[in-house]
Amino acid sequence: MGNSVIIDTDPGQDDAVALLLALGSTLDVLAVTVGAGNVPLDLTVKNALKVCDLANRSDLPVYAGAGGPLEGDLVTAEHVHGPSGLDGYDLPPPSRLASKGYAPDKIVELIMNRPVGEVTLCTLGPLTNVALALRLEPKIAKRLSKVVMMGGGFFEGGNTTPAAEFNIYVDPVAAAEVFSSGIDLVMMPLDVTHQVLSNPDRVRAFKEIGNLAGEVVAGWIGFFDRYDMEKYGTEGAPLHDPCVIAYLLEPGLFSGRFCNVEIETESPLTRGMTVVDWWGVSGRTPNAHVMRHVDAEGFFSLLVRTVGML
Repeated sequence: MGNSVIIDTDPGQDDAVALLLALGSTLDVLAVTVGAGNVPLDLTVKNALKVCDLANRSDLPVYAGAGGPLEGDLVTAEHVHGPSGLDGYDLPPPSRLASKGYAPDKIVELIMNRPVGEVTLCTLGPLTNVALALRLEPKIAKRLSKVVMMGGGFFEGGNTTPAAEFNIYVDPVAAAEVFSSGIDLVMMPLDVTHQVLSNPDRVRAFKEIGNLAGEVVAGWIGFFDRYDMEKYGTEGAPLHDPCVIAYLLEPGLFSGRFCNVEIETESPLTRGMTVVDWWGVSGRTPNAHVMRHVDAEGFFSLLVRTVGML
């Protein structure tokens, strides 16, 4: 696995927790690239900058990218994340503006200027920036170590439509291009993320860390929880995006299967569906390592331990 990472994101409380996990760890984060998704681009950029400030990483480049999907109109999720995208704790305004440069260009530049296999790309939102980077320079598919992405679902279905998970639904055309690119893909679907629920004891553990980052994370989760708890009838909400970073830090927490995944881009009923051939019935060539199980206690232990070091 590559030693250096680029994080492509659309913060979002769970994206923000994933960023804190990465920035509090030993990962060499080269840059944060940002697209629209959970909220529009101006807010996702602002939120990424705020999280970098919280982690004392105002030196880290943050590049703005796509303001909408490759085709069609942008779908956002303020009903989940609040109008700011980071409701639940009011962070100060960011200390700086985004770095100069367009996120897809910077993804290409960072990958092409490093040895083959050195860079891992982590995607926490829609795959628009990654698809645009592939269009600019298809060679990045073979130069990357891998892409570890949060998106999709199979046995769990979807969370935005009955068939589609949010990140894929926002830009299924981009997802289809990424999944067919030949990139080494690791997929964190809802089937995994719905196993890491932020129950009251786990939220309390963040509060008890005793630092600002722990207090902020507890506030974010406390806000984020209410939507999924009502929707699913669970005692907490899934922390989707931190699964991507946790996999990079402790891959043994996760298990899954190498299989074929195709993206539905046309059907009005199932647009954005990740068609996962878990049982190998289609004969199509496998193209993604699809995770299905996670050690939830180990995941939260890693998260609390790392946030405690910020």
